[in-house]
Amino acid sequence: QVQLGESGGGSVQAGGSLRLSCAGSGYTLSEYCVGWFRQAPGKEREGVAIIGRDGSPIYANSDKKDRFTISKDNVQNTLFLQIINLKPEDTATYYCAARGPRLVGCNFASRFNYWGQGTQVTVSS
Repeated sequence: QVQLGESGGGSVQAGGSLRLSCAGSGYTLSEYCVGWFRQAPGKEREGVAIIGRDGSPIYANSDKKDRFTISKDNVQNTLFLQIINLKPEDTATYYCAARGPRLVGCNFASRFNYWGQGTQVTVSS
C-alpha cells in the first residue's frame, strides 16, 4: 500500500521561504512520476511541479519555475518542494502525488494514482 505524507507547511510572511517534504512508504520512488499540486480555498487544484523517473523537473509556469524547486531523494523515498519569495497567493493546501509504477507519461495531464493528505501553507502580507 503506497502512502504519502506531507510536512513542512506553516504560516509565513510574504517574502519568506519554506521547504515541503513528502515521505513515502510502500513504493520505490525511482519507479514513479511524482509531483506537487496545490488547492487554494474556493479554487480548483492546480499543478505546481512534477519530476519524472529520470529526475527531470517540469514546472507549471514560469513563475513557479522561478520560485519553486522540486527535488527528490530516491534513497530516502522523499520528495521535496523548496519555495522562495512566498506570496499571499501561494496560500493553499499543498499535496504530493505519485503516478506509477513505471507508467507511461509524466505531465500535469497524467493521472496520479496516489495522493497525500496535504500540508497547509499560509502566507501573510
